[in-house]
Amino acid sequence: MQTITLPERCDRGAAEVLLPEFATACASGPVLVDASAVSHAGLAMLQLLASARRSCEGLRITPSAALREAAGLTGLTRELFDEGEPA
Repeated sequence: MQTITLPERCDRGAAEVLLPEFATACASGPVLVDASAVSHAGLAMLQLLASARRSCEGLRITPSAALREAAGLTGLTRELFDEGEPA
């Protein structure tokens, strides 16, 4: 399983830089996204994560509290996180 580690600040620039990494990783199997250090998550990153969850079978996200909060504010909690993941 490949791991993609998200930076502390996940803004549009970070999403643009990480897009090719997501595409490559998803083409080779299950992916774990380590978002445990995220302190800011912008809409572009949330869109990238939602798209990756839909198109990359087996992708799992380990969220930080800030990412979980941003997902909750945008209504993306169920889209991004597996049921049963710790809060």
